[in-house]
Amino acid sequence: MKKLFSLLMTLVMMASLVACGGNSEEQPSQSGNDSGSTSQEELQAPELSGTMKVVATGDMYGPLFDKFTEETGVEVEVLSMSSGDVLSKLRAEGGTPSADLWFGGGIDAFMGAKDDGLLEQVQFDAAADLADSYKDSEGYWYSKGITIVGFLLNNSLMEELELGAPATWDDLLDPSYQGEIIMSNPAISGTNYAVVNALLQTKENGWDYFNGLNENVAYYARRGSDPLNKVIADEFAIGITYIDGTVEALLPDYDVTIVYPEDGLPWVPEGVAVFKNAENVEAAKYFVEWMFSNDENLTLLADLDQKTGVKIIKPSLEGVEVNYDTSILMEEDLSLFGSQREEILAQFEALMGDKAVDE
Repeated sequence: MKKLFSLLMTLVMMASLVACGGNSEEQPSQSGNDSGSTSQEELQAPELSGTMKVVATGDMYGPLFDKFTEETGVEVEVLSMSSGDVLSKLRAEGGTPSADLWFGGGIDAFMGAKDDGLLEQVQFDAAADLADSYKDSEGYWYSKGITIVGFLLNNSLMEELELGAPATWDDLLDPSYQGEIIMSNPAISGTNYAVVNALLQTKENGWDYFNGLNENVAYYARRGSDPLNKVIADEFAIGITYIDGTVEALLPDYDVTIVYPEDGLPWVPEGVAVFKNAENVEAAKYFVEWMFSNDENLTLLADLDQKTGVKIIKPSLEGVEVNYDTSILMEEDLSLFGSQREEILAQFEALMGDKAVDE
């Protein structure tokens, strides 16, 4: 009987040791699963739903917004609109915006919107990696790249009219160019407002310069893309236009030449911001963080935008290069872009007269 009892006790103790040994092996694995789960949760988006409405400067950003939808479930609706029109619409809406996210356009309009209390503050850790010169110090707007401005020449018209190619901004004052230059209205195009403000900052007699240039400008177009489109359509010999990868891609198919002015490239940051009191403000705020916190998203943006200036915004970004000589970027005080906007545009409107078209 005693032997049977001893045998039973031995079997019980062995079973207990096996159970304890099994638990000791499983415990690290369980802890590892918890750690992995926590890490994954940290990378997941907050609970988002509905539709994010975006006003953007173009319709080329679909793949970026599609990626955001895939990762968050938030649908995206995009309306193309120039920065000047966005600001006017935003002010007219009286604090109840019809969109959530503002994506692209000259930074002067974003500065004006911030001053009017129309933007939502967005702060996130990755913002520290963005160059200070291209973000609002309080987080009301960020830059997704910069736009530079130069000249596009129609080679056939230049030859037909026996015009020499301009190499500088001062060259555009040559009387032989009268009626052959097209430029967009700076009140509507943030890019062309940047041209005006930059040249006023860098030239000793800036308004005298624009009075002289006005003599040669046929008219001031409503759309920022008009100078480009009308030069390649053989309507004008010279267009004052943004220069990026989309313009460079035209060279094999059109008889045009890009000129990077030797006396300096005007430039303007392209803004990104969230509208205050937006219907889906949380989705819009997360989009800003999502885009700037992931180099994969920024690289996709650079591919779509064809503006490698995103490398200037985030110098640590790998795989994206700046494809022009940054040493000829004009010295600009961006703080003046917003503070001088209304005064400059009022004076420029008087200068344009009936050359400003509404079409």
